Amino acid sequence: MAILKVTFTKTKRNILAQALWVLNWVSVITGLTLFSLGLFLKVEIQKRQEVMTNEIHMVPNMLIGVGLATCSINFLGGKICYDCMDTTAFLHWKLLMLPYIICTFFFTLYILVGALMCHAMRSDLEESLLLGLWDAMCYYKDTDIPGCCYIKHSIDLLQMQFQCCGNGGFRDWFHIQWVSHCYLDMSISNVVDQLQSNVEGKYLTDAVPFTCCNVHFPRPCIQHQITNSSAHYNYNYHGAELNLNQKGCRQALLQYYTQIMQFVGLIVLIIWLFELSVLTCMHFLQTSIENVLRLGDSESESDGWLLKNSISETVQHNFNIIKNLGKCYQVDDDPNIDVSSTSRQTQEACTLAKS
Repeated sequence: MAILKVTFTKTKRNILAQALWVLNWVSVITGLTLFSLGLFLKVEIQKRQEVMTNEIHMVPNMLIGVGLATCSINFLGGKICYDCMDTTAFLHWKLLMLPYIICTFFFTLYILVGALMCHAMRSDLEESLLLGLWDAMCYYKDTDIPGCCYIKHSIDLLQMQFQCCGNGGFRDWFHIQWVSHCYLDMSISNVVDQLQSNVEGKYLTDAVPFTCCNVHFPRPCIQHQITNSSAHYNYNYHGAELNLNQKGCRQALLQYYTQIMQFVGLIVLIIWLFELSVLTCMHFLQTSIENVLRLGDSESESDGWLLKNSISETVQHNFNIIKNLGKCYQVDDDPNIDVSSTSRQTQEACTLAKS
């Protein structure tokens, strides 16, 4: 029994073909949208590549590839639907129609995978930012080393733009020497003592870069001797008057990229639903026109369906096709299979002698 069987007249078939011709051209635009979303996501990730350890470009690259493939497939689909308005012209596409629908189905499935990956990318992004931000902070002081001289500018710009500080918070700067040795005055005893007190010879202080300051706080920024309450007037380190950005940059970036991923994932999911509906309508058009060709009357009504048989019968039929692939002709029913070659040769010799 066919699933979702619909009866089409010639007029309805032509209307469906015209509508699908328009929808396929709309699908070309959705393909360009997928391409644009992938390109936008790739650019946004590339902007913060200095604070990431892993290459997280699989999702944007997939969206770019699927977008270009969608444009090509739906462009061909528009041509097919235009020819489906004429039964005679459809004969040129009859053999190609089923492979086209199968390929389009897998591409729509690939779009769904892309939408799900946009939402599942958060864990990989968080791990990449956790390690990448820490490494970038370690190179903050190396402004005179080739290849690392831009890290300070990137970190400062990041902390000002997202109003964040450090990896998980401003205290991360206490465990990193972020001041270059070029700017340390070795004639000051406190500086020398600070270097000698550390096993690795690092200059560690309870200070943060100026870009950690909260610009909305009315008091001038306290970025040095942060933990020393007596070093500043009317200041309490354990109080609520710290004028530093409390949010870590990893959390800020993760929140920023999560919003982008959710937006892109939602758009891709809507595009998948649209492409799936177009594919379903094309299958109805294909089956209805093929039934018209079987009837031999282009003016008659014909049935179109989603599946010719039930799901279980379709699965069983396809399973039998796969199971029988590669099997050769079986000779189990051959009456001479158990007859020895010597006996057959004797019978053939007697027949020749009689003749």
